[in-house]
Amino acid sequence: MNSSYYIELEEKYGAHNYHPLPVVISKARGCEMWDVEGKKYYDFLSGYSAVNQGHCHSKIIEALINQASNLTLTSRAFYNDKLGEYEKYITTLLGFDKMLPMNTGAEAVETGIKLARRWAYTKKGIQENRAKIIVCAENFHGRTSTIVSFSTDPSAYNKFGPYMPGFEVIPFNDLNALKEKLQDSHVAAFLFEPIQGEAGIILPDNGYLASVRSMCSATNVLMIADEIQTGLCRTGKMMACDHENVKPDILLLGKALSGGTMPISAVLANDEVMLTIHPGEHGSTFGGNPLASVVAIAALKVLVDEQMAENADKMGKLFRDKLSSIKSKYIKEVRGIGLMNAIEIIHHNPNAAWNLCETFMQNGLLAKPTHGDKIRLTPPLMINERQINEAVEIIEESLPVLESL
Repeated sequence: MNSSYYIELEEKYGAHNYHPLPVVISKARGCEMWDVEGKKYYDFLSGYSAVNQGHCHSKIIEALINQASNLTLTSRAFYNDKLGEYEKYITTLLGFDKMLPMNTGAEAVETGIKLARRWAYTKKGIQENRAKIIVCAENFHGRTSTIVSFSTDPSAYNKFGPYMPGFEVIPFNDLNALKEKLQDSHVAAFLFEPIQGEAGIILPDNGYLASVRSMCSATNVLMIADEIQTGLCRTGKMMACDHENVKPDILLLGKALSGGTMPISAVLANDEVMLTIHPGEHGSTFGGNPLASVVAIAALKVLVDEQMAENADKMGKLFRDKLSSIKSKYIKEVRGIGLMNAIEIIHHNPNAAWNLCETFMQNGLLAKPTHGDKIRLTPPLMINERQINEAVEIIEESLPVLESL
């Protein structure tokens, strides 16, 4: 039962909608993973930031096991004794009136879109079916048919039409383009990632988030921050918006909300927005289940109690300093904030970043390229200085492979 056996199983019986690195993981703890042959790796993907707290964190696993042995699901047809505690904890922690629980990140985005449209028709007075939502080019908000309708990535939307109307795309980090669009009285919301992850860790200019907040407030447009990947301490603050002391009207969370144990997402907003949806008008069979509620509280407490935002900030600065000191003509740029970082590769071979990630893997570090020439480097937030140094050594010793391509 070696790696090739499990890879062949997936190839034969699974849909071919992913292209994984040829490694088969069977165990993980903290920021380390082991394959079925027993080889150890540093995880520098963290389940696309779903494992911020580290793999199998003991407090999160304990909460999951204890609750799973007692009650997992009631549906929202009944109350349960865990959801209210979760709602109180997360809204108090993050400063919102209400939380709407869902499961996946894409569900959170869909919920945010529905909330914005409902608010537009019932509060702003936009004519029904005329509301517009502004989004950014190179965005990634999920894979549903609505979400891919406003993607600019052909691999996400090509031959999946017809597409959902009601979205207008502007460049990311372009305040002039946003200002122009906000003059349209039919605009309900601006949906964006504070830092674009799938695009290759693209950071906006300083002041962008604060300007977005000011412009949305001035035009009575909802600011929707998709912090599914950037939130929950990844960037060195609880939320990426916190770097500019900005609070969105609708906050979307997922991924690390469960510490990587199960799908949990959340939509947070104040009463004026949240209470526009009434009983029977939106929901989810598993959303707000007691198991998820207990796990989410544990996952959030770990982030706070173990000061993972502070560690992400400190280790991220060390990591970027170490990477920037590497002398290589193939590294075009090192960029990031906290432990949300990337290196951009410059090479004549379009597969260079993929080949480099395969070499990382052979040398004991797991990461994946995005958009061809960018490699995200996003380890769990409890990583320490020794592990950062060892990871940088692996990256440096792997770079010579680019000479032979």
